[in-house]
Amino acid sequence: MSGLIPLLDFAGYVALLLWGVHMVQTGVQRAFGAALGAALGRALGTRLRAFSTGLGITAALQSSTATGLMITGFAAGGLVGLAPALAAMLGANVGTTLIVQLLSFDLTALAPILILAGVWMFRRYPPGRTRDLGRVFIGLGLLLLSLHQLVELFAPLQNAPLLQQILDALATQPVAAVLLSAALTWAAHSSVAIVVLIMSLSEHHLVSPALALALVLGANLGTAVNPMIEGVTGDDPAARRLPLGNLLTRVIGVVLGLVLLPWLPGWMGWLESDNARLVANFHTVFNAMIALIFLPLLTPYAALLTRWLPKRTDPNDPARPQYLDESAHDVPAVALGNAAREALRMADMLQTLLLYARAGFKRDNRHRLVQARQLDNAVDKIETAITTYLALLDREDMTRDDTRRLDDILAFASNIGHAADITHHGLLNHIARLRKQGWVLPAEQRQQLDETLARLIANQREAAALFINDDVRQARELAGEKSRFRELEMQESEAHLQKIKSGQIDAAEVGALYLDILRDMKSINSHLVGAAAYPLLARHGELLPSRLRETGN
Repeated sequence: MSGLIPLLDFAGYVALLLWGVHMVQTGVQRAFGAALGAALGRALGTRLRAFSTGLGITAALQSSTATGLMITGFAAGGLVGLAPALAAMLGANVGTTLIVQLLSFDLTALAPILILAGVWMFRRYPPGRTRDLGRVFIGLGLLLLSLHQLVELFAPLQNAPLLQQILDALATQPVAAVLLSAALTWAAHSSVAIVVLIMSLSEHHLVSPALALALVLGANLGTAVNPMIEGVTGDDPAARRLPLGNLLTRVIGVVLGLVLLPWLPGWMGWLESDNARLVANFHTVFNAMIALIFLPLLTPYAALLTRWLPKRTDPNDPARPQYLDESAHDVPAVALGNAAREALRMADMLQTLLLYARAGFKRDNRHRLVQARQLDNAVDKIETAITTYLALLDREDMTRDDTRRLDDILAFASNIGHAADITHHGLLNHIARLRKQGWVLPAEQRQQLDETLARLIANQREAAALFINDDVRQARELAGEKSRFRELEMQESEAHLQKIKSGQIDAAEVGALYLDILRDMKSINSHLVGAAAYPLLARHGELLPSRLRETGN
């Protein structure tokens, strides 16, 4: 029983250590998560830049797992190439060692100050970045405090028979030590906490240098498991390329580490004789060596993973791009033509959604709602694919006309995507609400909606044609449609107000919904104008540049 109490204390302080790391991670993510994610997304272009960004963001988050999940999400969404994503993962693995290096020094005296400052910021300020930084300071203070308590606790733990028996058994079974440490790291979602714990064990000579290094190998293996399990959704094998590639680099490194384990303590002893520093240095050296080995090999390595895990495609899936040929990247004019054809597919899908909406106001077509949702999702995915495809083009090889065409395609795809979202989430939802409430619009309003939707569909076709032929006269006509839709909304709003003034209160809710439908139609029309008419008129000096940013007016 005398050995059980120290073990319970040990478990409690380990839990405090994990909670401190968790508070730091969540605080940084809440304060800077969106900015860090955006910076990571922008930087995943070249291997070296991706490596550096992955290193920096992980040093801030103190979690290669969190960074790995972000990178896995980018890669699974097709927003970044596999080789740069793998480079960012290598950088993340190196970045997580920096906090371990910092914690290898005695910073216990800072713990009360950090906790005091953190509690004051957390209680003094409303939800926001300052309060989130207070959470970070509290977490750092708890982390340092738990480390100090673990150090104090390890002296009597040296005489705890149960712990000593476990550690003695692991000392002769390095593979079991690796697997145990990997499991603990996976469960804790933090290699930092586990490596710091190993440093404390090593500092008090509870584990031999060889066992400590084996446990560090396991921590590096366990941190690659979470992105493999949690970072992948869906059943497309291609989404598993990045987490599997990262896991395999860890496995190869761990196998090499186990082979060299008898000599590693002596080699690392040349750098530092202190046991805690030895563990921290090995953690850094291990990840740095893995990065040095794999960075030059990422292109063939990515190709190998692509062959192992081919993308699963459904030929009938509307979200599958049909014209974005990657081999055309060397010829910008051809690539731009491919992107334009894909953008026109988005316009065709928008037309189908508008036709569903027009039919829905005439009869019950709830069976089309599933197809409408699939089309809206397809439009979103194709827009993302077009943006990614064009982002990979080298602008230095493009003429001024090519650059202009690229910007036109991006504007067209973005506006069509917004118009599709409004059609699906706005018009079709309004139709569903009419059916659900059992409301019936007056005959004149139904007639007005049918005519307006017919005009909207005609404008959609005109925008698609204008995207191809650059007819200035046609652009002027399409731009003039904005005033017509605006006037219609103002006219119907006034009529609705007059009905309420005349005592027709029972028509208020139905009339408000009718006006919402008209506003959505006006917004869709505005996006159609912004997709094709405004860019052309601006090039011919017939439009102020500020009008290009208008949406929904």
